[in-house]
Amino acid sequence: MSPRGLLFITLFNSILGLSVLFPILAPLGRELGLSELQVGSLSASYALMQVLVSPSWGRVSERIGRKPVLLMGVLGFGVSFLGFALLADWGGRAHWPTPVLFGALLAARLLGGGFSSATLPTAQAYMADMTGRRDRTAGMAMIGAAFGLGVIFGPLIGAAFSLISLLSAVYFSAAIAFLNFAFIWFFLPESERQAGEEPPKSTAHVARLVWPLLAVGFTLSLASVAMEQTISFYFQDRLQLSNQATPRTVGMALGVYGLVAVFTQGFLVRRYKWSPLRLMAIGMPVALVGYALLVISDRFGMLTFALAAQAFGQSLAVPGVTAGMSLGVSEDEQGVVAGLNSSALGFGRMLGPLAGTGLYEIRAEYPYILSSVLIVVVMLSVIANRGLRHSLRSDAA
Repeated sequence: MSPRGLLFITLFNSILGLSVLFPILAPLGRELGLSELQVGSLSASYALMQVLVSPSWGRVSERIGRKPVLLMGVLGFGVSFLGFALLADWGGRAHWPTPVLFGALLAARLLGGGFSSATLPTAQAYMADMTGRRDRTAGMAMIGAAFGLGVIFGPLIGAAFSLISLLSAVYFSAAIAFLNFAFIWFFLPESERQAGEEPPKSTAHVARLVWPLLAVGFTLSLASVAMEQTISFYFQDRLQLSNQATPRTVGMALGVYGLVAVFTQGFLVRRYKWSPLRLMAIGMPVALVGYALLVISDRFGMLTFALAAQAFGQSLAVPGVTAGMSLGVSEDEQGVVAGLNSSALGFGRMLGPLAGTGLYEIRAEYPYILSSVLIVVVMLSVIANRGLRHSLRSDAA
């Protein structure tokens, strides 16, 4: 199998382990006595560490190579998820006070976020090593397709494990991470770029080159995560589901979400090789439609259709942003820009759960109104920035 195929499997395994929790975390939090905001804080803390650490992982991968950093990230992910499951299991059985249990779970999430933040920027840099500039957008879409495929099967697996117990899905995630570590160790080669070939560039220098796209990526991430972190609550409350039925229902809807994402990034983006600007110009309005539909939907079919529309739009826009950043810097700056991109996305993933769950406690529709407003702001910003539009258009030529 080619290195690209092996990297695809690596990323698929990583997102599979993470997305198993998507339909589980909300009902698990309620089962443990946590509030919506506390559940959101667990996700925010995970993303906080990605914001702080991702740029460093990107630079480390420039010095010591991509494979060692991937191994550290996947192993840390597995250890942290195993710790999270054990703490939730023990704390729930022993009836730990809620602040104590929440603090212990928060520590496990901080650990996991710190190590798992190595995976995405290193994978993006690895893909940049293997693709020419004309194929870069398609290569980044392949990463998105791996994520989308993981999102198809992860929630479905999580829903299936919920028939046993909610925590069994978390143990499964840890096991997947340890298996992925062994897969990378034995099968994934070091990238074609030789470690230490060029000295890493200054992070500040690279950030100055791509800061408008970093801002766009952050905003798209914030909008998406505010939705993702509340969608289980939304399904449960809108459809009046029990804690046991919620993972199965949300798992089916997220399976559709993942199918749309895989088709969009794995087929459309790679086949048609549109410029980053065109991907963003088509994707953002469609994502806006999805967010707006969520506000008014109150049936499973309409909620799922809204998620599918958001997935289609997001799956076009995000590869456009990622490819635009990769094409905006030189080949020896790929690790640094990938780390910055992961940090910007992580910043969105950090604020998204807090904003989403905080607004949800006020009114259930508010997170999706926020997401709609953010997409409109991004669209207007891209329209107003002529230089950004020119660079995104010319990069694909």
